Amino acid sequence: MYLETFKIFCDLVTEGSFSKTAEQNSLSQSAVSQQLAQLELEYRCQLIDRKKRPIELTREGRLFYKTAKDIIERYEQFQSELNSLKSTTGFRINVGSIYSIGMHTLPRYVKSFMLRYPKVYIHIEYLEASRIYKQVLSGEIDFGFVAVPQRGKRLVVYEFENEPLVLVCSPSHPFSEKEEIDIHEIQFERFVGFGKRIPTRSWIDNILGRYDIVIKPALEFDNIETVKRAVEINSGISILSSTAIRQEVSDGTLIAIPFSNEHFYRPTGIIHRIDKILSKIDKGFLKIFQEGNLR
Repeated sequence: MYLETFKIFCDLVTEGSFSKTAEQNSLSQSAVSQQLAQLELEYRCQLIDRKKRPIELTREGRLFYKTAKDIIERYEQFQSELNSLKSTTGFRINVGSIYSIGMHTLPRYVKSFMLRYPKVYIHIEYLEASRIYKQVLSGEIDFGFVAVPQRGKRLVVYEFENEPLVLVCSPSHPFSEKEEIDIHEIQFERFVGFGKRIPTRSWIDNILGRYDIVIKPALEFDNIETVKRAVEINSGISILSSTAIRQEVSDGTLIAIPFSNEHFYRPTGIIHRIDKILSKIDKGFLKIFQEGNLR
């Protein structure tokens, strides 16, 4: 019965903030404070030094955090092992994906999986990359699909698709008549890009840096759909995954132009927690995505 309280305490230590912990757990700050007070009353000791900013654990708090974290991880492992013993009926796989992969790449893989495992339910949430990593590590989701995957000691990372990157512009832009383009031609062009928190932004910045290209930042967004809309109205050019713009290219609202210098791409990956016990269904899920076994 203490698992929820233990988790809130661990989140408080990880986040270092009552407000962030409250937001993450859909609680008020006072509720988080009350949970902490109940723990301290139960174990008759102070767990957090409230005079320190950011918050700091007492000696007893460090011991409790280590124990609570271990209990939560053991319980999540139990749940995973229990699920692996169940039949496929009612089996659920929770997936977190960045928007571009979830909307434009996953559907054909999910369809193939559902044909093989019709009784398994796949729940997909579209999340920012940072939240995907956090929820995979916390056990809230089973698998995450991210661009430019980051490796860590607590994560297993599988390579997924390398998505070709192309120059994208409006049909009214002067570049629209080109069949291919030298990356140096975009020097000082108005550019619609991603916000600095988005891993794809860093990947594209590195490409531009290798060629000593300077662009004029026009607009920045955290969502690829908004980037596409801005390019459609000729607010600037962009560099995007060709996978994510297929519909717009087909409709004639965007022009995709390959680069003549080299085949640029954006790596994507599948992540899960390193101590996750993979059921037969989990392994079948990964196999389809890793090997591209599509029907």
